[in-house]
Amino acid sequence: MTPTVSFPREKIRILLLEGIHESAVETLARHGYSNVERLGHALTGDDLKKALATAHMVGIRSRTQIAAEALEATKRLMSIGCFCIGTNQVDLAAAAGRGVPVFNAPHSNTRSVAELVIGLAIMLMRGTFEKNAAVHAGQWPKSASGSREVRGKTLGIIGYGHIGSQVSVLAEAIGMRVIYHDIADRLPLGNANRCATMRELLEHSDVVTLHVPETDITRGLIGAAELATMKPGARFINTSRGVVVDQPALADALRKGQIASAAVDVFSVEPKSPDAPLENPLRGLPNAVLTPHVGGSTEEAQEKIGVEVANKLVGFSDRGTTVASVNFPELSLPEHENAHRVLHIHHNVPGVLRNINDLIGDEGINVLGQYLQTRNNVGYVVLDIERETGETLLPRLRAIDGTIRSRILY
Repeated sequence: MTPTVSFPREKIRILLLEGIHESAVETLARHGYSNVERLGHALTGDDLKKALATAHMVGIRSRTQIAAEALEATKRLMSIGCFCIGTNQVDLAAAAGRGVPVFNAPHSNTRSVAELVIGLAIMLMRGTFEKNAAVHAGQWPKSASGSREVRGKTLGIIGYGHIGSQVSVLAEAIGMRVIYHDIADRLPLGNANRCATMRELLEHSDVVTLHVPETDITRGLIGAAELATMKPGARFINTSRGVVVDQPALADALRKGQIASAAVDVFSVEPKSPDAPLENPLRGLPNAVLTPHVGGSTEEAQEKIGVEVANKLVGFSDRGTTVASVNFPELSLPEHENAHRVLHIHHNVPGVLRNINDLIGDEGINVLGQYLQTRNNVGYVVLDIERETGETLLPRLRAIDGTIRSRILY
């Protein structure tokens, strides 16, 4: 007997944590996924394990930590969506080892972060935050001393990817001179000029802004030596990752007046909940503007993120597509009309593909298309086959040595 439909979409349980935007629910519903539970907070410990044990897909933001131990509790989980840029909160290797691709939204909040950076640059150059605090204290520091326009000043951008290049365009539009440094050979936009070294950028910038990911190379990228290289009275902005800056060194530079002021949106250790305090040496410094990791937190960005990640989860569930997964072999797959689609995830060892093909031949099934990609220790094979399949196919696929998981889309 041949099955006629895949596992019904309305029975696929999707758990969305941390107040993920309603646009994600709406996107999933448009594709037939109606079994969605949406919570406004993160889950931890046994509560998280219990929730993951029955979920087919889970969506999180930055507070929920899905470690290897939590993944061991999963029975049905087939994908994870990080409705944010970062994916450090997920053990990516452990997820891949269980056949679970992880998706994120690396570009949907680009404009929001870029706008905040430009606003912070203007406010820092004008000393607006210090004046605001003084007026709230009943003072009236009406003076032009130390207050400058950004027009004609040099903005140094460290990291010229999607956000850094967008900052470049906005900065140039308000009359700033833009220089940038990136380890990749990126073409400049507008009249921006590339600096061969970060030291060159630091020496010539009136405002320095960071837009780099967290990697082994970038951790501690800016320390006491780099801060000492900056122009006296320069301003500093970090909306990337807290660990790329030595924050005690930054606090020391601000206290000494070596750096005129700084705006920091990210911290090396951030509170796990809104009620927990921030413990950081920058707290209390009048020339340090601190915001709670809200660079990409606009309603527009969250709406776009909801749509982007939800569509990626749907793409994997409906077609097996894994494009833009951060931990999984990437395959861009067409619709499988007039065909069944076999998805086989396995350990990347010799002989698995041969065994799959031998099994398909033994079942007397005609193959219409085949796709293969590997990444690290995981292999991913997709077969489009003629509709007539037997009930023995899936159990036999799962019995192949090296198999992590397998499913068939009808």
